[in-house]
Amino acid sequence: MQANQDTAVAAWHDVGEPDDFPDGAVWPVLADGLPVAVFRQGEALFALYDLCTHGAARLSDGYVEDGCVECPLHQGSFDIQTGAPCKAPVTEAVRTFPVRVVAGRVEVSV
Repeated sequence: MQANQDTAVAAWHDVGEPDDFPDGAVWPVLADGLPVAVFRQGEALFALYDLCTHGAARLSDGYVEDGCVECPLHQGSFDIQTGAPCKAPVTEAVRTFPVRVVAGRVEVSV
C-alpha cells in the first residue's frame, strides 16, 4: 500500500481510517498542512499532491477512472499510482506520497 516518495526526509501523518476512503474515489486530506489527495483501489491506497501541475486545480475535485484522476479544470489526467501524466494537456507528473495502514489508521508520509 505504498506510492513512491520524492523526498529524502519525511514523517508519517495520520489521515483517517481505511473506511474513510471509498473504493474508486478520491478524498482530500491535509498531511502536516500539505494538501494530499488519497485514492483507494480495492485494498490499495495511493496519495498524490492535491494540485494539478498544469492548472493548479485540486485533483480531489476530479473524476477517477481506469486508474487515473482527471483534473477538473482542463481534463488532463494523472496515474494515481505513479503521478505520471495519463492525458494531455498534462505533461508534468504530480508528486506522490507513500501510504500505509498502521493499527487501523491510514498514514501518509510527507
